[in-house]
Amino acid sequence: MSAELVSHLRDHRLRAGLTQEELAREVGVTRQTIIAIEKGNYPPSVLLALRIARRLGTTVEELFEYD
Repeated sequence: MSAELVSHLRDHRLRAGLTQEELAREVGVTRQTIIAIEKGNYPPSVLLALRIARRLGTTVEELFEYD
């Protein structure tokens, strides 16, 4: 049984009023990376997760969980 990444990134990003492109640019990745993370298809590195959480004013634990 493998754990699946559950991402709450989209909700947090929309609350912050950011597009995928804006968030990607601010944290140093491509829009495609943000899309993949939001869909739960790509688990971000710890450093990237921290950058995203800091930019959105939340915690990594609020953004991601494993189901």
